[in-house]
Amino acid sequence: MRGKQTVRGMFQSMAVICAAAGVIYLFVPHDDKADPIKPVDYRVELVTAQRAAPYPVLAPEGLPGGWTPTSVAYDREGGNAWHLGFLTPDRQYVAVEQSTAVPEKYVVEVTHEARDTGRTRQVAGRAWQYWEGPKYDALVLRDKGVTTVVTGTATQEQLGRMAAALQPAKKG
Repeated sequence: MRGKQTVRGMFQSMAVICAAAGVIYLFVPHDDKADPIKPVDYRVELVTAQRAAPYPVLAPEGLPGGWTPTSVAYDREGGNAWHLGFLTPDRQYVAVEQSTAVPEKYVVEVTHEARDTGRTRQVAGRAWQYWEGPKYDALVLRDKGVTTVVTGTATQEQLGRMAAALQPAKKG
């Protein structure tokens, strides 16, 4: 008899717990149509990087609407690495990466194993190396101790659009 009371009590407890969970679920707001992508404001990090980096930190100016900044970072100890990530209007990823690290290792790292194709692409009057990879493609520019990489899942045209929009951060 005692065993039946224990099992009965367990089912009653589970019913109470499930009812409480159901009530909580009803009061928690749900918006299935909300965009899960949260834009970031990268202005403070840009100023910080511009002050700390031994090279002109680049950020895009004049991108068309729909480009959403999603990530930003500056790592002084990691080769003065500047990172700025975006989603394009068609939800492809594009990142601007800059560093004073050894270019060959750095480019392979930030592009997730892309390799130099031997081809170049003219963007805003400069010859960028074109790299292709299993995950990301990239445009790479080496200049005076800094390597700039525009990489991501975006098309070559979108990578070129980002590269063309890059400008040195304005002082102050």
